[in-house]
Amino acid sequence: MNDQPLAYRMRPRTIGEVAGQKHLVGDGKIIHRMVAAKQLSSMILYGPPGIGKTSIASAIAGSTKYAFRKLNAVTNNKKDMEIVAAEAKMSGKVILLLDEVHRLDKTKQDFLLPYLENGMIILIGATTSNPYHAINPAIRSRCQIFELFPLSSEDLMSVLINALSDEERGLGKYKVVMEEAALGHFAQASNGDVRSALNALELAVLSTPPNGEGSIQITVEIAEECLQKKAFAHDKDGDGHYDVLSAFQKSIRGSDVNAALHYLGRLIEAGDLPSISRRLLVIAYEDIGLASPQAGSRTLAAIQTAEKIGFPEARIPLANAVIELCLSPKSNSAIMAIDEAIADIRAGKSGDVPIHLKDAHYQGAKQLGRGLEYKYPHDYESGWVNQQYLPSTLKGKTYYKPKKTGKFEQALAGVYEKIIKNAKKGTE
Repeated sequence: MNDQPLAYRMRPRTIGEVAGQKHLVGDGKIIHRMVAAKQLSSMILYGPPGIGKTSIASAIAGSTKYAFRKLNAVTNNKKDMEIVAAEAKMSGKVILLLDEVHRLDKTKQDFLLPYLENGMIILIGATTSNPYHAINPAIRSRCQIFELFPLSSEDLMSVLINALSDEERGLGKYKVVMEEAALGHFAQASNGDVRSALNALELAVLSTPPNGEGSIQITVEIAEECLQKKAFAHDKDGDGHYDVLSAFQKSIRGSDVNAALHYLGRLIEAGDLPSISRRLLVIAYEDIGLASPQAGSRTLAAIQTAEKIGFPEARIPLANAVIELCLSPKSNSAIMAIDEAIADIRAGKSGDVPIHLKDAHYQGAKQLGRGLEYKYPHDYESGWVNQQYLPSTLKGKTYYKPKKTGKFEQALAGVYEKIIKNAKKGTE
């Protein structure tokens, strides 16, 4: 048996053997068409670890029969790239898989660029970071960018069954009896990471002694031991983190309690209480807002409790807050109003403060006409008096457009509409 790990041995040799990623390698899809026509261009494969970036690169090489070399943008130096370039000059074309391409420094980048331009080196850059954020534009502009996704449980099941039956590269020489639930655990608990699933399967087979009949019985208990709890794929500094935070807020905004709790669970598993706290407070005022203003103070109380007690108990007040925010009436009228006001200011629409509103608390203010015509609302029985507050250039402008999704804002809307109506009467 080869000493190389099962995940390495089972890498696809051709595009047709690639598991998952059918949006790229399926019949008629872009990478499949490139390989079939032998019209390859440099590309960046972007996605989480263990889902097939290296596999696709090696499969492209296997399908086209071009030389295939693998380097790392950090650990390999310029001299290593010069060796690949020399081989490309000799053979006419080399496929270079460059791991961690987002960390390519300027010296190596400048060396590679001419070879990418003339097509002698087909670069396949692999990265877990969003290339639009992390990769130098000089490289990015010369590559097509393809996003890869975690494999489905069905795709992983197929890979595992193939590995169990393959006698040449897989575990087919072993007499393995696999419980259906055990196979399901390998496929589901690996969170779409084929490398993790195959490594756990190999560990289970090689570490389980045969029974009296020579069979290796893999139970669900053994599967759980070999793939106990896959390391949660959540990088607090990576793009996936912000995707989860975005989905978290959008699920609450959309009143989907179950989705919001799912994303809260992912953030809890990542141990990221500061991001959870900040996002919940933003949601309470941005998305719930005036429809249920008391939600803001209760959310703050839940966050303060969570910070005092810490994980794992912190999950309880956080879950309370998330459920309340999900099921609260929603209003974004406050953020829409202030954003529209700021947009006007940034566009130069401000104007001078009306003279009757200007500060009059200094000697000589009266001589300048400051505050002379100001009407003090408390002097009027209704507590309101019609007078101009906005600069003349914005007179009549309305920013606040109330929503009537919650009782509190319905009451505010009634007052607001009455004031506007009275103001219009006063100007007639």
